[in-house]
Amino acid sequence: MGVRIGTIVALTTLLSYLHMFHTQREEALERLGGYASEYSQREQGIFLLAEDNHAVLHKALEERIRTLSEEEVSARFERLFGALPDGTVRSRAELLDGTREPGVIVPRGVTVDASLRRRILASYDVLAQYGPAFHTRFTNTYVMLPEGPLILYWPEHPNFSQQARPGFFATQSHIFRLSRPEHNPARKAVWTQAYFDKSSQLPMVSVSTPLDLEHRHVATISQDVLLEGMLARVHQDNGPGAYNMLIRDDGQLITHPELTPKQTNGNYNIVDASKPPEGAPSQPAPAELRAHLHDIFERVRNRPAGESVLELPEYREYLAIGRIQGPGWNFVTVLPEHRVTAPAIQATRYVLLLGIVSLLLELVMMYWVLEQKIAVPLLAFTRASRGVASGDFHVKLDTGRQDELGQLARSFHMMADKVQHREEELRHANESLEQRVEERTRELKDVHKQLVQTARRAGMAEIATNVLHNVGNVLNSVYTSAQLARERLSEMRLEQVGRVASMMQERQAEIGTFLTQDERGRNVMPFLDKLGQHLVDERQEIVTLIEDVGRYTEHVGDIVKLQQNHARTPRLHEPVQLAEVVDDALRINATGLNRHQVKVVRDLAPLPPVLTDKHKALMILVNLISNAQYALDGVPPGERLVTVTLEHTGDHRIRIGLRDNGMGIAPEMLTRIFQFGFTTRQEGHGFGLHSSALAAQELGGSLTAHSEGPGRGATFMLELPYVPAQEAA
Repeated sequence: MGVRIGTIVALTTLLSYLHMFHTQREEALERLGGYASEYSQREQGIFLLAEDNHAVLHKALEERIRTLSEEEVSARFERLFGALPDGTVRSRAELLDGTREPGVIVPRGVTVDASLRRRILASYDVLAQYGPAFHTRFTNTYVMLPEGPLILYWPEHPNFSQQARPGFFATQSHIFRLSRPEHNPARKAVWTQAYFDKSSQLPMVSVSTPLDLEHRHVATISQDVLLEGMLARVHQDNGPGAYNMLIRDDGQLITHPELTPKQTNGNYNIVDASKPPEGAPSQPAPAELRAHLHDIFERVRNRPAGESVLELPEYREYLAIGRIQGPGWNFVTVLPEHRVTAPAIQATRYVLLLGIVSLLLELVMMYWVLEQKIAVPLLAFTRASRGVASGDFHVKLDTGRQDELGQLARSFHMMADKVQHREEELRHANESLEQRVEERTRELKDVHKQLVQTARRAGMAEIATNVLHNVGNVLNSVYTSAQLARERLSEMRLEQVGRVASMMQERQAEIGTFLTQDERGRNVMPFLDKLGQHLVDERQEIVTLIEDVGRYTEHVGDIVKLQQNHARTPRLHEPVQLAEVVDDALRINATGLNRHQVKVVRDLAPLPPVLTDKHKALMILVNLISNAQYALDGVPPGERLVTVTLEHTGDHRIRIGLRDNGMGIAPEMLTRIFQFGFTTRQEGHGFGLHSSALAAQELGGSLTAHSEGPGRGATFMLELPYVPAQEAA
């Protein structure tokens, strides 16, 4: 009971913690995402305003360039600007009030033609009109012309156009380069990276918009936006325990609590932070901070579209991202995970404390109930169970109670009575069991004797079947050889010898004249010579056939001896040339192969003698070749082919392969062809492959079959152990 209550309290505490953690986390992350979105929308106003200003300036400058007349340009240009001894053209110092109007500088070496004069004057008029109005939000506004002139409105530096060096070309700045067609093919407003301006000692970012007339770049409108106030707000406006940072899409770090633009010279790139930023005296960020920033940037860059709150589990942090339109910056707020889990843990402590107090009260109450209502009755049950175990079935329990213990007591009494009856029944059953066991034992002995006799007869039948099958294969060859010998004898023309002898006997008196002068007599000697040679050849062929019959008969005897030895002791292995065994098997089946018009291809690798049972191997090969010739019956006679291979596989095994292009084997038959009695031939018995597979196992090898299906031929592989006779010796 206490364990259950404690478990309930623990589960309640855990569920409360998980619920509070989830709620607090969702609320905190929602606030975090809302804060990042609100901040980025508020801060991006200055950048969107700059792009709107550029749209206005772009339209005004284009219109002013088109509407200026040559007379007005000639009259006003000479009055406002003048050439100086240093080769430059600048605003006239006596007329220039840099706090209210823009200044102009044309660098030395620039030819001021009519087109350039028109654009300089038009830029001057536009900046004089709009510059003071824009200055309330922007530090300066200026126009750069591709030839090099600069028209600048910067009230904080009213004499910039007078103080600039003669060789100052505005076109050499990175701000102007961003507006060139090769860098800005879209011809829209582009923002530079944030940088630390050395002249003002302030961080800023610049925006430039190109102006093209008649597909020619004629001017670039630019403004500088100071970032000092914005960066201060980034580091001041953050939640408890959180901090903010700004990252550009290309990896430039705008600001970080530990890395300000002044420290990084505005050139710190998170992607390539292995070396100090350009212009910085040393690496401003330690290795740990560089790795942290790199992971934050990668997480922000690879975030799914539309997702503004991310988790950084390796640092136990949450990231909220807000997009600042214009310069393409990412406002990132980093919140440690413990700031989210701390409220949930605090609430869980109160739940756990209440649970422990409730558990202690429940344990005190449960102890009293268990002691009075359960412990005493259970002790009585324990004594009663011990009595029943010792054979005393007369138990006394309180059966008058109406609760579960009373019901248990009544059930215990019923159980004791039933156990007593079962004990008596078991006693009677044991007395009759011994007699039944003796009877069953005698019956099993009789059945065992019958099974032994049946198994012996089955084994003898299988041995006889194997012997008859193998002997039958050889006797076919014996019969064929005997028939060929009989045909050879019957075809010998021995009657011609008698006719010649009769002819010579008739002319015995004049035998010399007959043999030399008579036309028929002159043919006698050549005839006898050819006849003698023919008889010698026929005798040699008949002797060869008789020798085959003798060898086949010897093989029959070996098969019988093989089965006899199998029934007694294992047969000893002997040195065998497997190539000769293959040739013997082909020779035994040669008559059948010739009769079936089967072409045999040999590919026998030269191998040293190996230790094996020659006659078992021969029996296997004879069976396989015999099956192959019948499998070729469905193939046209000119295409019947059997290929025999012999090779050493290199893993202490020898492989003898027999492939035919005959009827093939169906896939469902491949697993059954080695079973005893299974055959696909109408006149077959299913003994050959079964006995061959058993013989291969007895030789320590295996017999396998492969076929790609009916009509695709079949391949049988006999694998034997490679035991060279010399090594065995």
